[in-house]
Amino acid sequence: MTDPRVKKLADVLVNYSTKVKPGDWVYITSSVVALPLMKEVYQYAIQAGGNVTTNIYVDDLNETFYREAGEAQLDWVSPTLKMTYEQADVLIHLRGAENTRSLSSIDPKKQAARSKATRGLTETYMARSATKELRWVLTDFPCPAFAQEADMSLRDYEDFVYSATYADQDDPVAEWVRIHNEQQKVVDWLNGRKTVTVKSPNADLTLSIEGRTFINSDGEHNMPSGEVFTGPVEKSANGWVRYTYPAILQGREVEGIYLEFKDGKVVKATAEKNEEFLLTQLETDEGARYLGEFAIGTNYGIQKFTKSILFDEKIGGSFHMALGAGYPETGSKNKSAIHWDMICDVREDSEIRVDGDLLYKNGKFTI
Repeated sequence: MTDPRVKKLADVLVNYSTKVKPGDWVYITSSVVALPLMKEVYQYAIQAGGNVTTNIYVDDLNETFYREAGEAQLDWVSPTLKMTYEQADVLIHLRGAENTRSLSSIDPKKQAARSKATRGLTETYMARSATKELRWVLTDFPCPAFAQEADMSLRDYEDFVYSATYADQDDPVAEWVRIHNEQQKVVDWLNGRKTVTVKSPNADLTLSIEGRTFINSDGEHNMPSGEVFTGPVEKSANGWVRYTYPAILQGREVEGIYLEFKDGKVVKATAEKNEEFLLTQLETDEGARYLGEFAIGTNYGIQKFTKSILFDEKIGGSFHMALGAGYPETGSKNKSAIHWDMICDVREDSEIRVDGDLLYKNGKFTI
């Protein structure tokens, strides 16, 4: 018997997040582990009148590709995937894993090369999303591998996921509308302002948001959500940050990351674990050393670090920044093959000011 919370989550993804309508080309990509959710999403998308294409991926195949592929194969981009990114109306990505560390021993240079090859797809994805030509949403299906990463039993992790997405509520959509309204007050306050400063035991940073737009992330693209974010002016970041949580990318966990910025660019980078991978990613392309995103997490229902960026970047009491590609709808002009979110706790002795006015103190908004 299907967990009723799976059905509610599927309903939210199709009818709230992406608002599938008759005639839409809906492309669902799913881990084989997430099949229970995929089946429900497929049914709701068909009921909404969508024309649905499905794609299922397996961890083992991805690992085989990176182990065996030569240079030409790493550079090859599937024409069917290219057409999907260029023409689909809706993309729904359902993540799951059998082994979250399946790529941990892969040469990071191969991963960087693959990111370069697919940069065009990323740029198309972001550009079409910015104009609302493409509606998309991403979520994680609660599976044993993710539960282990979060150091939880599967049952506890399921409860965590369905609580964070409000799929355990009578009316999940009403909850997301409430969050939208609360966050919009912050977005309206930030509108038209120029300079952000972060002072914390883990950060001393200044950056410009002049002419940039803050986005109210309310569950339309990420499920769960709960953040306000923008793309900082590319050459404006100055100072340093020591990220308090591990940053995970392509199956690699990088701990103790310290970055120094000068005129927007990372000029010094160290890590306590997997430093070589961090440095390799910074050399992916010119944009990889610049910020594409500055964000404040607002979901106070998420307080535990789970090693899933989808949840962790929303932790109430944290801010995060992404190296690499920025979202065009924010005004960001930074382009890169990577978009790597890194999270910092600001719940103690910390404040964020904007044009000198206090916005945030010790993990809470003050406005």
